[in-house]
Amino acid sequence: MSKARQETDKPESEGAVLCCRGLKKTFAEAGDAVTPVLDGVELSVAPGEAVAILGASGSGKSTLLHLLGGLDAPSAGEVWLAGQNLFALSGAARGDWRNRHLGFVYQFHHLLPEFSALENVAMPLRIRRMPKKEAEARAAAALEAVGLGHRLSHRPGALSGGERQRAAVARAQVTEPGCILADEPTGNLDRQTAAEVFGQLLAQTRAGLQSLVVVTHDPEFAAHADWRFALQDGRLHLLD
Repeated sequence: MSKARQETDKPESEGAVLCCRGLKKTFAEAGDAVTPVLDGVELSVAPGEAVAILGASGSGKSTLLHLLGGLDAPSAGEVWLAGQNLFALSGAARGDWRNRHLGFVYQFHHLLPEFSALENVAMPLRIRRMPKKEAEARAAAALEAVGLGHRLSHRPGALSGGERQRAAVARAQVTEPGCILADEPTGNLDRQTAAEVFGQLLAQTRAGLQSLVVVTHDPEFAAHADWRFALQDGRLHLLD
């Protein structure tokens, strides 16, 4: 088995976009009790690959995605992104590395209500201190690619739910990251709109432009991924 898989080789030797080794996460409870959520997760994602992670509610899918994205620290193990051990970096350096190599799409769009669609999508580039004109030109192209070229000046409140989520996809893709992490990105959408949003995420992957790791409860959408895993008892199990 190659590509997304459980391995023992050093992650940086495989040319993976994103991988983790021995990833564990526990949460402290009252007294000395701890609740284990992840128990030695192993995953490697190759360039241009789509990976779907399924699992019951509370199984740790979102926790895993947060660790893979460097948004939360593991209790043990390593996460490697674009050849760099994320948790060997300072917080500021990790944030910069994440901005350059990852895009995020969540179940809730997290667009800032006081900014237009164009300004929201340009924001990751402005954080990089890209000149405003250049950042907005790239943001306009990203919005055009998801069918929102006619909605650039609209604020999130003037967009439909599907349009807001497509804007969130454009924001994740505008920096041209090596990998996008998507946490239930279609969970609040009707079936047709969900298929459109998922298709837009998958299109960039199929074009070889970026990898995709998506957490979803929907086996029909997951079936389009190259690899499907179930998160159960703190570990990933490869599905047929």
